[in-house]
Amino acid sequence: MAVEQGMTFRTPIFVGIDLGTSGVKAIAVDRAGQVVGTTSHGLDFDRPRQGWAETPPSRWWDATAAAVGSLVAGGLDASSIAAVGLSGQMHGSVFLDRAALDRAGSDTIDAIHPALMWNDQRTESSLAPIESALGGRAACVERTGCPPLTGLTAPKLHWLRTHEPAHAERVAALCLPKDYLALALTGELATDVGDASGTMLLDPRTRDWSPAVLDALKIDRAMLPAVHESGTAIGRVTRWAAEHTGLPAGTPIAIGSGDNQAAALGAGVTDPGSALAILGTSGVVLAPLDEPKTDHTPTSSLAKPGRINLFCDATGSERQRGAWLYSGCMLSAAGSLEWARDTISPGVAFDDLLREAGEAPAGCEGLIFLPYLTGERCPIPDPQARGGWIGLTRSHTRAHLMRAVLEGVAFNLAAILDIVRDATIAPSTVRVTGGGSASPEWCRILATAFGCPVVPLEVEEGPALGAAICAAVSIDAALDARALARGWSRPAQPIEPVAATVPVMREARAVFERLHADLSPAHAALHTLASDNQLSSPAPKQIPTPDHTP
Repeated sequence: MAVEQGMTFRTPIFVGIDLGTSGVKAIAVDRAGQVVGTTSHGLDFDRPRQGWAETPPSRWWDATAAAVGSLVAGGLDASSIAAVGLSGQMHGSVFLDRAALDRAGSDTIDAIHPALMWNDQRTESSLAPIESALGGRAACVERTGCPPLTGLTAPKLHWLRTHEPAHAERVAALCLPKDYLALALTGELATDVGDASGTMLLDPRTRDWSPAVLDALKIDRAMLPAVHESGTAIGRVTRWAAEHTGLPAGTPIAIGSGDNQAAALGAGVTDPGSALAILGTSGVVLAPLDEPKTDHTPTSSLAKPGRINLFCDATGSERQRGAWLYSGCMLSAAGSLEWARDTISPGVAFDDLLREAGEAPAGCEGLIFLPYLTGERCPIPDPQARGGWIGLTRSHTRAHLMRAVLEGVAFNLAAILDIVRDATIAPSTVRVTGGGSASPEWCRILATAFGCPVVPLEVEEGPALGAAICAAVSIDAALDARALARGWSRPAQPIEPVAATVPVMREARAVFERLHADLSPAHAALHTLASDNQLSSPAPKQIPTPDHTP
């Protein structure tokens, strides 16, 4: 927790809360965009079976209450808080019954079932029925902006109905992770256009739930939250929530958006021709659009419609409709580095490993890392894909292993960026945020793989900053989200590609991109082997995650 000492706060203060995978972050910002306080609280999640990722939503609330309470207790004058905005990991499914809705805002909200998280892969068998019900993959993309993917929300509801019908019968409401926090804080069930875009249930053109999709999937609209633009105040902090967080009762809560849309706001990436790469637990490339154009122009016969998703962005408010963005997400970016550290060198500081990786040569002397530790979503939608180092020899050291992880993630993000370049205006630079962006070495590798400069941000808490922008816009009609995003974002110095390593990086990436096709039969066989052994798996494993992951 950090609050600037001796600072005279310019009231009002806007708070942004970001519910991430590895922790909850909160940030306090004054009207000039000056960060006056930050705090975080670590989170963990459960993997009861291979490919599953779930958590009781009450764990999110406990971490949020602790993070916000620490922010207030650390010296921030709670009476100066004018509004709070929310951001959170996308696609997660929170299943609530009527009793939970009745308790909202006055007691802890218990879900019917653990929330299935964005990186949960159990829903593979639900994709074909959904695709068929909506008229095929191209129709799915045209109607919802997304192809059927295991991580999205609609397949999770289908899975619950298919595999746990007794639980499914009790569902009175389905909401997303940050919307669960909004419900706990205010007692109001609501969502925003950006986060709802990742459910496969929203029509991005109308910016509302699609009646045709809901009808085809037999989903009662009454179980879904009302949809708002991101900069909309949807309720106020209840007395119960105030007691648990330290926020003043009656504080307006802006619904905010998914963490990716909020990160784009916090990074000042809101105009076509710009782009953002996020190096968090997952890795994301975002590109703003001024019209809702779905991706139907594959460049090869192997590509399919919907290589990247069309989402609504977070620039709108109660007074003004927002725009759109393309989004492509790989599942294990900094998560790959965290896994490698914990597996090979537990306890070694990330900074030491990154510095060591910087001493290894580009291309890692023929070593490639495949970052498919939890399957993959983009640019390869393959839940059965598996990770690994390919090309190991006795001459490879830990430095080679770690640099290969950085390069493998960079190659995958570069492939997503190439899709963006093909589908819309090609950016001349790419802003980069997330914990991994704090590493100059990783940024240099990214820039070289991208073939253009990357620009880190001085404020690492990008989604939380974007949520704070939503908070400001929600209560002040004089403020505009795009203008605040430009003024509040803090770009650092650009990091250029390393010209001398371009040829070897190009060759290594070409090998990287061939390996999935070459190994996919083996990946499928290994997936089957692992599934056959599930009955002998140990008890559910809880995955601890640190407060800060590069």
